Amino acid sequence: MAKKKTTPKSSTVLNALRQVVADSYALLGQTHICHWNVRGPGFFALHNAFEEQYTELFTAIDEIAERVRALGSLAPGGLGNLAKMSDVKEIKEDASAEQMVKHLSEANKALVANLIKARNAAATAGDNQTEDLMIARLQTHEKTIWMLDSYLGS
Repeated sequence: MAKKKTTPKSSTVLNALRQVVADSYALLGQTHICHWNVRGPGFFALHNAFEEQYTELFTAIDEIAERVRALGSLAPGGLGNLAKMSDVKEIKEDASAEQMVKHLSEANKALVANLIKARNAAATAGDNQTEDLMIARLQTHEKTIWMLDSYLGS
């Protein structure tokens, strides 16, 4: 079977989607470390919220990576490769609960910026399926940011 040829427009979409996969995976890891290490009076609420967030992200990453495959490319993988690709910074293991929430809010905001790029690239390319997927992800991450920022009182 012949490999699907990518056009400049679809290559822009693929590159944007690959970035979203990398950033989403990094956010998953950051959310998981916060889940494991959160402490303090807000422990139960944050521990449960972080678990809900990383569980949802795991399923979403799979869907985005499968979209990359459906468009004829390979999904990025490998922790080292994903870390190099990602715009998401790492948090220290001993961060306070407030630092964790602020960090995850900022990480979600970085991902949102790349989701917007991917959505716009898909719209320009006339790729409605990818555009819809990115819109759904934007809604999820914007809600997460609102919840995290509300915890911080901002």
